[in-house]
Amino acid sequence: MKVSKFLVLSIVLLVMVLVFAMQSHAALELLGQGTSTHGTYNLIYDTDRNVTWYDYTNTANTWQNQVSWADALSVTFGINTYTDWRLPTALNQDGSELCRHYDCTGSEMGHLYYTELDNSAYLGLINKGDFQNLTHAYYWTGTEDSPTFAWFFNTNDGGQDYDGGKSYDSFSAIAIRNGRAIAPEPISSILFLTGGATLGARNFFRRRKSGCPD
Repeated sequence: MKVSKFLVLSIVLLVMVLVFAMQSHAALELLGQGTSTHGTYNLIYDTDRNVTWYDYTNTANTWQNQVSWADALSVTFGINTYTDWRLPTALNQDGSELCRHYDCTGSEMGHLYYTELDNSAYLGLINKGDFQNLTHAYYWTGTEDSPTFAWFFNTNDGGQDYDGGKSYDSFSAIAIRNGRAIAPEPISSILFLTGGATLGARNFFRRRKSGCPD
């Protein structure tokens, strides 16, 4: 009996540990697909940072052109269109000094690469999760260091640093926005249409019953 109770308790504890571990690494949520002039791509929500990624890598370009691209990006998700896109920031969430080189988990790209996708320094982008268009490349961030320098993140090896050629070096870009992109649930749309049809039919029969002309 004691062995049996011990076995049950061990199983319960193991399940709890596994559930906790799954939850701790399940901070990325695939919301669905959003459509822009580039096509239709995944929208991925980071519950840790409360930001939504648009899984499209823009062709390599200068820093200012990539900033302008993200600023002009328009993505439709359901009946909602989002235009508040930007490049990810290299700033640490806790406000501490900017991190250079490797294991920079405080920045948005670093948090995605290391914490959410569980990649390692020097080994490159092995794990992509639900990202289908995140590539091995240098990505500009939206963070400037000076009039000629801007920060980037390198998914080839997980490095983060600043580059002095922001006006002429061409790096890739991925867009991000604050908050969770929301599309109406199908059942909500169905209920809305059903409710409208019911109201219309009720008014029609009410007029017929009162003898009012159509």
